[in-house]
Amino acid sequence: MSPIDELAERVMDLEVRLAYQDKTIATLDGVVRALADKVDHLSAELRQVRKSMDSPEGALGPASEKPPHF
Repeated sequence: MSPIDELAERVMDLEVRLAYQDKTIATLDGVVRALADKVDHLSAELRQVRKSMDSPEGALGPASEKPPHF
């Protein structure tokens, strides 16, 4: 095999590896974006829960219910 053929084969191998890496990076980017969206959603939900627990009008459970004799 001539040096030119060897070089061409090495370049071809690098191009194939790059294509697979590009596909993997695109897939991982989608996963990271989905997880970031989920974290944002859960953070907003947690803030809302904390806010409702701090406010007396949003209290849950027996402490916020009137006794039966009222």
